[in-house]
Amino acid sequence: MAQGADVSGLFPEMVKAGAVPDVVQKKLVSFYVRAQAPRQPQLALLAVNSLRKDCAHPSPAVRGLALRTMCDLRMPGIQEYLQQPLVCGLRDKASYVRRAAVLGCAKMVKLQGDCEILMAGALCFADGALVNELYSLLRDQDPIVVVNCLRALEEILKKEGGVVINKPIAHHLLNRMPDLDQWGQSEVLTFLLRYKPRSEDELFDILNLLDAYLKSSSPSVVMAATKLFLVLAREYPDVQADVLVRVKGPLLSACTSESRELCFTALCHVRQILRSLPGHFSSHYKKFFCSYSEPHYIKCQKMEVLCELVNDENVQQVLEELKGYCTDVSVELAQGAIFAIANIARTYTEQCVGILTELLGLQQEHITSAVVRAFRDLAWLCPQCTDAVCQALPGCEDTIQDSEGKQALIWLLGTHGEKIPNAPYVLEDFVENVKSETFPAVRMELLTALLRLFLARPAECQDMLGRLLHYCIEEEQDMAVRDRALFYYRLLQAGVEAVRRVLCSPKSDPSLGLLGDQSKQPVNAWALEFNTLATVYGRERWALATAQQPSLVSEGNKEILEVHPDTPMSEGNKELLKAHPDAGSLSLIPDVSLTAEQFEKTWLSLDTSCQLSLPWCGPVHADTIQTALRVVHIQTIAMSKAGAQPWKAYLSAQDDSGCLFLTELLLQAADSELQVSVKQNKAKPEALQSFISALRTVLEAFLLNLPIKVGFTLTQGLQ
Repeated sequence: MAQGADVSGLFPEMVKAGAVPDVVQKKLVSFYVRAQAPRQPQLALLAVNSLRKDCAHPSPAVRGLALRTMCDLRMPGIQEYLQQPLVCGLRDKASYVRRAAVLGCAKMVKLQGDCEILMAGALCFADGALVNELYSLLRDQDPIVVVNCLRALEEILKKEGGVVINKPIAHHLLNRMPDLDQWGQSEVLTFLLRYKPRSEDELFDILNLLDAYLKSSSPSVVMAATKLFLVLAREYPDVQADVLVRVKGPLLSACTSESRELCFTALCHVRQILRSLPGHFSSHYKKFFCSYSEPHYIKCQKMEVLCELVNDENVQQVLEELKGYCTDVSVELAQGAIFAIANIARTYTEQCVGILTELLGLQQEHITSAVVRAFRDLAWLCPQCTDAVCQALPGCEDTIQDSEGKQALIWLLGTHGEKIPNAPYVLEDFVENVKSETFPAVRMELLTALLRLFLARPAECQDMLGRLLHYCIEEEQDMAVRDRALFYYRLLQAGVEAVRRVLCSPKSDPSLGLLGDQSKQPVNAWALEFNTLATVYGRERWALATAQQPSLVSEGNKEILEVHPDTPMSEGNKELLKAHPDAGSLSLIPDVSLTAEQFEKTWLSLDTSCQLSLPWCGPVHADTIQTALRVVHIQTIAMSKAGAQPWKAYLSAQDDSGCLFLTELLLQAADSELQVSVKQNKAKPEALQSFISALRTVLEAFLLNLPIKVGFTLTQGLQ
């Protein structure tokens, strides 16, 4: 089975093999049954009676194993067999069985889809009885049972916002913290973020209890305790700063950990802390020097941290370290080190420009390209270093081969060409080779640079500018370059002063330094993101990642829905849609920002307003339908995988008045009727009919104009 062989035919024999007293053999049979039950749901029922008998076995290990196995049999109808064993398991004397039973409750609720679970005949766990039973088990003597109860309640009460932490529960969990292992402590500290102390005395009592966990040997506990400190002390900035000082040691230890994942995560949190406490780790800057064996992504993070730790005392040592990275065998790392030096150059210009100039002497293409790009940024941001940059440029044109390096060099020659003696002659070489230039962006930059230099040195540039404009207008194949050349040609016809007004904006005073926002970011701005993946991925990327997560909107676990990216649409389908104009005056808003979680919550709270029944032939072309819906501003929230039976899709749209339309498409099997259900959050019959017309237009484009039957519910009273 581990090698991929099909052993489902042995199911009856394996069930019989489980009816033995040997615990080891029972574990092997349990592993087999859990793996094969989804493929053999009918035969899996043969194992239920044996497992129910094992739930009454004298051995706690056998009882717990049987309960875990039954909860993992994800097949229809298993809930009725789980009810009695779960009731007994929650009240079992053995903690191992109670652990399995608590998690089993969450699994069964997930299978059934709601919390109405009938247990033990007359005992009904609806109306909160199951939740109350789990809340009472938070007082259990076994610490693992307590943590499992928190996890189970969080899963069961997900739609209600998760487990509620009130004052008695919070204080009880704080008192049980010493009994928990490191993972349990991390979980409890995370759940305690939901509790807000009612008084200042209570707040500081809690902080005093948490103080010892800032010194824990487990990084996860330290980070969870730190986040709890920062969130609880949101109104006490001095307390937050003191906590960040105390967590410095554990973070530095994690930054030098052998675990690469832990090291990278710690470095991301260090950068987050430096937003509010610049220079917080400056005295330990050597901890962030790169090791030869470290992977590239950790070295890049360390270089970013080093840039933020530079001060008058360590600038020389940091620059020497970064200079060594510039000759690394990794091109990406070497260029990253050069850009790091350029970043420091905004504060320590003279020293950094000297190092960058030395690197040009190595005559290596990737180093020269990165240095020239760094010079371009420095000349733009730090006008006081323009003279030093212009003196270092001659000779670079022979080494640079990549597009970005050429663009940077051409920009410098055009913008500051009056300070570079051979600038026209270097640009002339580019003009002579313009036909063989493979990058349109370089030709575009060459046009602008040569026109700028023409304004400063017209006698040397007039002839080559004419030749370049002639080539770009008459022979250039790239339309963007040709349009730019035509624009400059017509601009020259308007006069030199017109060109000067367009291209030569006022330059910064060289005596001025870099004007940047050096204000500290308050800790409260990122406290809630601390110890989360948002710190690792970045706030924007993490928001995008969570917004694209799929959500299960149907009951049970019969199907998995997934969010699909945009797909191209054929021209034939677009023409077909244009042939069926939208009826009514409905105006749908494009790009409605509705997440899958928001859709699910809104869908469950509304009644069905309209139902459609459409005949369907052949398979579902999901990508084509999805793209066609986007043409009429109907967004796809979730969609079943291709070939799934039944196939489902969930859609959303919103008109300019704020009326929201939520739609479910259901196809039970190929060559059957497509069931369409529509819900709206406002009682607007006219808007609903217009939306139905728009949806019908799209679907009929793929149904070859088959007749459509419409049936409305009583909720909207449509005729």
